[in-house]
Amino acid sequence: MKTYSAKNLSDKKIQQLFTRPAGDDEQITESVRGILKAIKKDGDKAAINFAKKFDGLTNNELLISDSKLKAVAKQINPELQKAIDIAAKNIELFHLLQKPKNYSVETMPGVKCERKYLPIENVGLYIPGGSAVLFSTMLMLGIPAKLAGCRRVVVCSPLKEELQPELAYAAKLIGVDEFYNIGGAHAIGMMAYGTKLAAKVDKIFGPGNQYVTAAKTFVSTDPKGCLIDMPAGPSEALIIADEKANTSFVAADLLSQAEHGIDSQVILLTTSETFAYELVEEVTVQLEKLTRSKIAKECLKNSFILIVDSIEEAIALSNYYAPEHLIINAEKAEKYLRKIKNAGSVFVGAFSTESAGDYASGTNHSLPTYGYAKATGGVSVESFMKTVTFQKLTKKGLRNIAETVIKMAEAEKLDAHANAVKVRLKL
Repeated sequence: MKTYSAKNLSDKKIQQLFTRPAGDDEQITESVRGILKAIKKDGDKAAINFAKKFDGLTNNELLISDSKLKAVAKQINPELQKAIDIAAKNIELFHLLQKPKNYSVETMPGVKCERKYLPIENVGLYIPGGSAVLFSTMLMLGIPAKLAGCRRVVVCSPLKEELQPELAYAAKLIGVDEFYNIGGAHAIGMMAYGTKLAAKVDKIFGPGNQYVTAAKTFVSTDPKGCLIDMPAGPSEALIIADEKANTSFVAADLLSQAEHGIDSQVILLTTSETFAYELVEEVTVQLEKLTRSKIAKECLKNSFILIVDSIEEAIALSNYYAPEHLIINAEKAEKYLRKIKNAGSVFVGAFSTESAGDYASGTNHSLPTYGYAKATGGVSVESFMKTVTFQKLTKKGLRNIAETVIKMAEAEKLDAHANAVKVRLKL
């Protein structure tokens, strides 16, 4: 990791440092556009062909039967099953409190307005496959979906070889209704547009690579597509550490994000130059012990250490960057929390490793990247719901509000709006 001192950098250079790595957008855009066009035209046939080409599908069967899910789920290692059960319980406990309440109010005599939260009926969950099958994402998306009351939960995940027991167990645990062995942009297209095999969903959730993110963005702007949770991209983490932080802790946290992918990004902001250089040595030591060290090394090329004057300066820079994950490993970390404005999820103190949030503490790990934490939060129960407003006016209520509506409608030259009130006043 390259190390810089904020004192020696211009504001422009610091902004450049915090620019997220980007892929070949034009090439990705053209490829994804072609895939989605084929899915819209040829449906299941195109989906199967792409799954064979990109996912290693060896037959024409995309749908995994419920009986197979049950059978494979029974093969799970008992200790791993226990771990998943504990994680699922914690996630459910945290998300259960997110269920929103309906309300009604009489805005004026005879005018009653109400707001109700209703579940989205059909949702699609994208579970990344690739080099690491993220069965934890099944819990993070499926549990709030079921708490929200979604009628139909569809999962797409490229299995590559065989269905893993832990993935099957997580699917059965959350009550998946349909599970398809398909990934990438073609999976997004199948869920968004629908095929004979898989009916269209109303909203798609889940992280993915640049192709998946591009596909989600495309379908969310296509009238024939569907909504998405967010354009979640490569994982990212920003750590703020002072001179008293444990270098092994910080190095481990940096590498836990770096191993996600070569396009991920990890950043350390520290108040100590000595700590910065000791940290580099510790990262080198830990890196060689990782099974995904090659991936982590590539990620570190997109990453850096910046030495700052104070924790307050670090937080200001973090707010500018708006990281997916923010770790504050500094003395009396709690006193700085009020200054945090933009972050997907915050981990406070030396023992609050980001790994806990990724798996089992209870918070959701499907979080905004690309700086979108400035405007939105992570996936929640509310993400799987929609609001519907109701209003009921009595005859007296209409008379009370009539003049207000008529005056405003006529000022906007919308006479029919005004007349809809006037005709009722004649009764």
